[in-house]
Amino acid sequence: MTLDRRDATDAPHWQHPVAPARLPDRAKVETALAALRAWHVYNGDAWLDDVADVLDTVPPPEDLVDELAQRLRGYLMQLVSYALNSEVEKQDGRATRLIARAREVREEELPGDYFKSVVHLRRMGWAVNELHDLLTELEAVKGPDSLKEGGTP
Repeated sequence: MTLDRRDATDAPHWQHPVAPARLPDRAKVETALAALRAWHVYNGDAWLDDVADVLDTVPPPEDLVDELAQRLRGYLMQLVSYALNSEVEKQDGRATRLIARAREVREEELPGDYFKSVVHLRRMGWAVNELHDLLTELEAVKGPDSLKEGGTP
């Protein structure tokens, strides 16, 4: 018995079901990369230290005010992002108020006067503290390791 070979030109051609790949939009890739570069890992102990510094009965030194304000703004931005992504406002009515206050105090300019700046830092510190406490309570973020039983001192 002999098998006849078909001519290759008679064979059906396979059609690839997937569209050819397209390169992503360069502007979108650059935007995503910029967001990744600006991202900071969550560190509850770092915010706890800074909040303690600004809420302490002894005000922070004048030369640290701008740096503390910058870090607190970053914490507020990060916490608001966590709150929005986890949709905590659907779980607890307090979240909407705390998110609004965090945004408001974050957007305010740091006053030029040292004592007014300390007051503003304390407002930001309270906003960070209260929003973080709520997010921890609702399990949207974990609490600082130093506050856990057996945590680092």
